Order: sequence, then structure tokens, then C-alpha cells
Amino acid sequence: MLVLSYIILFFYSVSIILIFFYGLSQLNLLVNYLKSSKKILKSNQFNFNDPNEIPKVTIQLPIYNEKYVVERLLHTISNLEYPKDKLDIQVLDDSTDESLTENIHIVNELAATGLNIKHITRSNRIGFKAGALKEGLRTAEGEFIVIFDADFVPQKEWLLQTIPHFKDPKIGVVQTRWGHLNRDYSILTKIQAFALDAHFTLEQVGRNSQSHFINFNGTAGVWRKSCIIDAGNWESDTLTEDLDLSYRAQLKNWKFKYLLDVVTPAELPVIISAARSQQFRWNKGGAENFVKMNQRIISATNINFKTKIHGLLHLLNSSMFLFVFTMALFSVPVLFIKSWFPQLEVFFKILAFFVFTSVVFFTCYWFTYKKIYGGGFVNFIKYIGLFFTFYSIAMGFTFHNTIAVVQGLIGKKSDFIRTPKFNIESLKEKWKQNSYINKKISKNIIIESLLLLYFLFGIYSGIQLNDYGLLPFHIMLSFGYGFVIVNSFRIGN
Repeated sequence: MLVLSYIILFFYSVSIILIFFYGLSQLNLLVNYLKSSKKILKSNQFNFNDPNEIPKVTIQLPIYNEKYVVERLLHTISNLEYPKDKLDIQVLDDSTDESLTENIHIVNELAATGLNIKHITRSNRIGFKAGALKEGLRTAEGEFIVIFDADFVPQKEWLLQTIPHFKDPKIGVVQTRWGHLNRDYSILTKIQAFALDAHFTLEQVGRNSQSHFINFNGTAGVWRKSCIIDAGNWESDTLTEDLDLSYRAQLKNWKFKYLLDVVTPAELPVIISAARSQQFRWNKGGAENFVKMNQRIISATNINFKTKIHGLLHLLNSSMFLFVFTMALFSVPVLFIKSWFPQLEVFFKILAFFVFTSVVFFTCYWFTYKKIYGGGFVNFIKYIGLFFTFYSIAMGFTFHNTIAVVQGLIGKKSDFIRTPKFNIESLKEKWKQNSYINKKISKNIIIESLLLLYFLFGIYSGIQLNDYGLLPFHIMLSFGYGFVIVNSFRIGN
């Protein structure tokens, strides 16, 4: 029994320590973020008052069965402020449903107004989104490549805010911050927005301000065409082709510029199945890119040590779900080990690492929340509730995301599953009739239900053993898994 206890404590402790070091990296990003806010960074920009300095731009719109949002997308893009003779728009349409005909009709109508817009199709979906972008690049007329996913709604002045920054020939990418059209629609959208805001505020600024690796986020950004080619072009061997190309470009000394104050609104998934598929793709893709890139980063002679560490931790972001899940799984037997073997008390002081890490996350996320909503006592109280709701629901995704991470690390391949778009603003409650919704209950629901019972048992056991150290953790796990399970059964209802 003692040997088994040591094995459990070993994996439990290693998980907590790894999460602790990840927390330290987040704390370092917070310091970088706060320092950057005190700096006024100036850079050379194209003078758009001089027509000769206005470069030609290609806008790529990769779409696949997007009948609810494509009209909004195309009309939004057609209204962007930019000289029409310097604009080339590619609708990269892989659609296989009735939306294909409607898309052609809208494109033809816009082309009749004099807009340089083309409808481009392929005979197959090889490479999925990466394949479509690569295909479009062959005929792209622009020196710079703008990419928007179907649910994004850029402001009219978006091109005027981003393209001028490419005056510096070393800049390969300009990325903007995502906004959220339906942030307040539900608890699910609120916590997704909360997590994304942390990434686009704390992480992107914290890394970019110190010239560490950052990533193009797949949309709402601009690539220099020559940067894409120099980095090896789009590849589809991972589920996050954007992260892959970003690292390959930066390893070749291309600079990325992140524009915190340019916000590009988009739609968040409103049902759990859509959030699941998106989370799975992002987390598996991150793990796949760690496998693909870690040796290139370690052996790179043009990258300093601190940037290498941040790069590796960045690619290991999704693996934190694996460590949190491992910690959670062993936390229940740890209650009994602590009761049975008081001589092992030293091991349980490791719990302080997790508490400290949670405090770090709480502090870091407060600064991102304050950036968007403002400070003050009332907002801080609201933040506390939102933070613990987010923290709990994120724990409810740990099993699902752990599967994604493990598959990514061992090299198991899977198709690129798109996230269905709803156009909540115009469809309102009718979105439930969306034909793209996956109404099948996730096969993970059985295990997640067992895990809910397991963590409820953990709550009961802690009370029975008069040990309340892990009680908050088990309560959050139970709430998180309960939220995921209940919402999984509400699909389409």
C-alpha cells in the first residue's frame, strides 16, 4: 500500500509542480504586459496620403458550409475602406451544401459593382483550411494577405489600421485582437470570452513586447506574402496550421506585430458541442505543434534562451489540461493517503504550489478583465464571480481536452472539424434550427458523468475525514463537470 501511495503522490506532485512553473511563466508575461503599457512604441508606417505607398492587398475568406453568416461577411468585406484598385478578394469556398449556389450569387452581385472579388472552389478539401489558403495564394495579387474566418465582422477602417505597419520590411505578420459579438449571450459565451481576452491581452502583449514567439490566430490578421513563402507555406499536418506557420516564420527571423487596440468582432460558439469541437481542435493542434517544433526551437541558434523557454511553454499551453486532469484524478486517493500515512505530511505541503498558481492566474486575469471593463470595486466583485465560474468550467473540460492533448502528443491524426456559425444577432432563437449543429451527445459523456460522481465522492470523503484542504478544488470540479454534462443534453432543445 505504501508503494502504491508513493506512485500516486509522485504523479500528483509532478503535475502540481508543472502547473506551478506554467503559472510562473504567466506571471512573467504579466510583468511584461505591465511594462509594455508604460511604453509608447512608434514604428514607421506607410503614408497612405501618397497613393504610391498604398500596397495591393489580397483578402482571403476561407469558408465551408457557412450559409448563416456568409452574406454578412461578404457585405462587410465589400465595405472596407481601401482603394478598390488595390484590393483583391478571394472567396475560398469549399462548401458542399446549398450555400455554394448562394455564395456564387452574392459574389457575382458584388463583382458587378466593380469590386475585384473572385469565387474560388476546389475539387476536394485536401488540407482543409490550410489547403484552401495555399491554393488561393497561387493566384493572390496582393503583396499582403488578409485572412478572415466567416464569422468575423471587421470595422470599415480595419485595413487602414493594419496595413501601414508593414513599412518595416522585417514584419511578416500583423495580428489584431478578437472581440466578441455575443459575449453576454450565456455563461458559456462569457467564460469563452474571458479566456480569449486573457490570451489576446496578457499573453499576446506579454510575449510580443519582449520579442518572444506569438502566433497568428488563424484570422483577423495580415501576412506578408513573401513571409508565407519563405517560411515554407501553409501545411496541414497539424490541426492548428496558423500556429505552425507562425513558429516557422519566426524561426526564420520574421517579426510579428500585435495590435492590442484594433479589435475585430466575431461570434463565440453558443452550444457545448461547438465549444467542444473548437477546444478539441485548438488543444490537439497545440500538442501536435509542440511535437513538430520543440526540437527546432531548442536547436535554433538565432533564438535566445528566454524566448526558447517561453516558446516551449506556449506550445505546451494545451498540455496543462493533461496535468490538471492528472492532479484531479489523484486528488481523491490523496485524501486517504494523507489520513493513513501522517509521516508523509511533507508531500502535502506541495498543495501550496497549486494555491499559489491559482492566485497567480487570479491576478493575471484581473488585469485583462480591467483592461476591457475597467477597474473599481463593483467590477472587481463581478470579476471574482466570473473568474471562479471560468475556473470551474475549464476544469469540466479537462477530460475532453486531455484526450485531445494525448492524441496530439502520440501523433494520432484526425480531420479538421469546423465550428458551426450561428449569426446569433439576426437569427435570435431560430439559431436552434441551424442545420450544422451536431446533435449527437459526445461519447465522452459517460466517463464525464462517472468523473462527476467521483469528485462528489471526493467532497464527501474530505468532509468525513475532516480534511477540507481539497474541498474547494473538488467543488469546482463537480460544478465544472456538471455544467458540461447538463449542457451536453440540452443540444437543440
